[in-house]
Amino acid sequence: MSQIGKQVVDFEVQAFANNAFKTVKKEDVLGKWSIFFFYPADFTFVCPTELEDLANKYEEFKATGAEIYSVSTDTHFVHKAWHDTSDTIKKINYPMLADPTGVLARGFDVMIEEAGLAERGTFIVNPQGEIVAYEVVAGNVGRNADELLRRLKALQFVAEHPSEVCPAKWQEGQKTLEPSIDLVGVI
Repeated sequence: MSQIGKQVVDFEVQAFANNAFKTVKKEDVLGKWSIFFFYPADFTFVCPTELEDLANKYEEFKATGAEIYSVSTDTHFVHKAWHDTSDTIKKINYPMLADPTGVLARGFDVMIEEAGLAERGTFIVNPQGEIVAYEVVAGNVGRNADELLRRLKALQFVAEHPSEVCPAKWQEGQKTLEPSIDLVGVI
């Protein structure tokens, strides 16, 4: 069943961010673009490579007005311990959400019930709190922050220009398309 257009579940979770614990609620994500980046667990193998990739692009995501929220079913205490012991994870400045009860993983339909872990799912949420893009990948394959940033910019562009669409591989500043009968069969 498609997640497109689905409203983010009501939630209140603990997070580790900027060397402190804080509470993050649904209200905190409304009014801006958000990336929910689910991963199976802290202290693993593929996960830190993805989180580092996002950390390296974090300023570019912030420049678009978006916030990144990494999410696993670990507690905020485990996030802090991982941050304190891993040079890779020390690079992270975005909030690391703790989802030990699975409220977010179930709300985004990425919970692996028998393992108590989240699938490797990525969700882009618009300022109205609606999912506008998502992907779920096998646990043994990492994701690409460059493609996620490109997709975010395309979604932001079409939100601001509803009469235009972005073709494949569209990059910011490139030509878009204006759907019309004149384009049918031409492309």
